[in-house]
Amino acid sequence: MPASRLVVDYLDTLVNDRGEDFRLALAVPRSGTLGLARPAGLAAAIMAAEEINDAGGVRDRRLTLTPVDAGLPPAGSARELEPLVAAVDAVVGFHTSDVHRALERVTSGRVPYIFAAPHEGGARLPGVGLLGPSPAAQLGEPVRALVERGLRSWALLGSDYIWPRRVHAVAERLIRHNGAQVRSARLVPLGRVDGDELASWVRRSGAQVVLVSLVGRDLAVFNRAFAGSRVAGSVVRVSGALEEVGLLEVDGDDTGGLFSAMPWYVEDDPDGFGERYATRWGAMSPQVGAYARGCYDAVHAVAAASRSGRLSAHAPGAGLPSGGSAPPNRLACADGMRLVPVDRA
Repeated sequence: MPASRLVVDYLDTLVNDRGEDFRLALAVPRSGTLGLARPAGLAAAIMAAEEINDAGGVRDRRLTLTPVDAGLPPAGSARELEPLVAAVDAVVGFHTSDVHRALERVTSGRVPYIFAAPHEGGARLPGVGLLGPSPAAQLGEPVRALVERGLRSWALLGSDYIWPRRVHAVAERLIRHNGAQVRSARLVPLGRVDGDELASWVRRSGAQVVLVSLVGRDLAVFNRAFAGSRVAGSVVRVSGALEEVGLLEVDGDDTGGLFSAMPWYVEDDPDGFGERYATRWGAMSPQVGAYARGCYDAVHAVAAASRSGRLSAHAPGAGLPSGGSAPPNRLACADGMRLVPVDRA
């Protein structure tokens, strides 16, 4: 079935009867700092929908996708989604956690909603499921590995919203638990990153490593400035928001000191998702990364939960099975346009 028939326009979803379709709202940023990850997120979600429909759909219902912009500020993103809530069977997507918290207030008790990005942990409203890692799951192994390399002096840099704030709190505890120390910490407003000034701040902190919890284009602005600064060869960067899309945005990184702590990498793909993605979309496919992989997994998770009868707008976790079996995140090092797990570097 052509991809164009699986993607249903926002207004068409609002005004037309759903018929026999299983409608999924895909809440991914079209605007904002994470907008650069949207093309691959949409491509991965379409691929998941095609696989599901080729296998019989969701209880014999064709799965369709309706994209909605989750890159607006929290209130604007919630207003964008709210009219669709009564017209769809579930919501999935990635976006910043401040937007996520606004969307869960719109969806809880009305439609199941699966958030597919790294998150800050904590309780969620009924009907809201989480697929991404918490800060402890995301950073535990990477912090240990970097401290073991002798990096005992840290700085923490992030955007000023709920996810980076929680990352800072958890990271500080992990860093101290591993015998290291935090020398300085800073939060900056979303969309207002001065890369040169922040690189200078890192240099003045005296840290050996900076944990960077900026996202999307903000992260790219910082990394581009940092790679051209005096400290590029002496201070390590590690980020729980860096994926291959972000490397493409800065034309790669060959400093040897840029690391990622994401849940999936193109270079670490045991189930062949990346290869299937490349085959499906060809040489001109949008660069894929962990956010897109999250969309793919979320679409499949919703379909599986619906088939089993567990999917619910009222159940804890939206009725998805409890997590706990996923391995801890692995550290990967930037090598040009690639993120290579450190045990392969």
